[in-house]
Amino acid sequence: MSSVTGRSLRLRRRRLLPGKGQPKVVALGGGMGLSASLTALRRITGDLTAVVTVADDGGSSGRLRAELDVLPPGDLRKALAALCGDDEWGQTWARVVQHRFAGEGELHGHAVGNLLIVALWEQLGNHVAALDLVGKLLGAHGRVLPMSAVPLRLQAQVRGHDPGRPDRVTTVVGQATVALTRGEVLQVRLDPTDPPAVPEAVEAVLDADWVVLGPGSWFSSVIPHLLVPELLQALAETRARKVLSLNLAPQPGETDGFSPQRHLEVLARHAPKLTFDVVLADEDAVPDQPSLREAAERLGGTVELARVAAAGHTARHDPERLAAAYDRIFRMHGRIGPWR
Repeated sequence: MSSVTGRSLRLRRRRLLPGKGQPKVVALGGGMGLSASLTALRRITGDLTAVVTVADDGGSSGRLRAELDVLPPGDLRKALAALCGDDEWGQTWARVVQHRFAGEGELHGHAVGNLLIVALWEQLGNHVAALDLVGKLLGAHGRVLPMSAVPLRLQAQVRGHDPGRPDRVTTVVGQATVALTRGEVLQVRLDPTDPPAVPEAVEAVLDADWVVLGPGSWFSSVIPHLLVPELLQALAETRARKVLSLNLAPQPGETDGFSPQRHLEVLARHAPKLTFDVVLADEDAVPDQPSLREAAERLGGTVELARVAAAGHTARHDPERLAAAYDRIFRMHGRIGPWR
């Protein structure tokens, strides 16, 4: 076991509370990619905020969104579950909020956590206060915020979405559809095009020591954060150092055939002025390291390679390995000042 991994394992034996000696970290994304980051990051800092995309329109989230005109709660629920501790309380609540009802009735497929979140939104009339209350109930090791207070619709320009017309560019609407598209995603945008950011999310980014973007579905969970004008401005203006965490493998449909460096190129196309300090990638998932380093340099950053995949899996992060990689980056790439 490496010294870095050993140190991170020791850090995970206790719950970390916000305070001196720890970095303020903000992680942006959605779905399982963000959950992987949060599960790792909560092991190395007690001052952690998740900023979550709200464009989901599939499954339980899509049904609640259509019926009640609310933010899709699914990715927010997943983030809260990822922040639950490893003790009995935390793991019990993580299973409860992730539990989906079976059967053939109206509740079929709904996640308990989705219903709980939406119920509190209706009771309190405040997205942030409700999520904070759910986090308190779960004993979450961090805070979860939506990136916008209005439901968003993802739209993508896709070449070859119709297999019969491989060169035709069409508009594909909806996060669930974009994630599974057969064609080549060229660009994505949000509807509305200038959604308001949640003020607490902007404040968290501006006040952070480190900001982590990714991993996750590149066009439907990662890039959407850069399409919210106030959030993009905060990412450009923050004094925090920024990490771009790459996926372990291309996502079938959305990023089929993408090299690691191409992920950087399409991100830069959507936010050409945004820079990153570090690009984190699994060393076994980068066949062309020089090209990735050149792409990272164009974003203003350097590449950190580490084994972060779970043993025996090429597309699933190992929380302890990922925690060790983040811990090393935070320690080795300098700090703005003493951790608060």
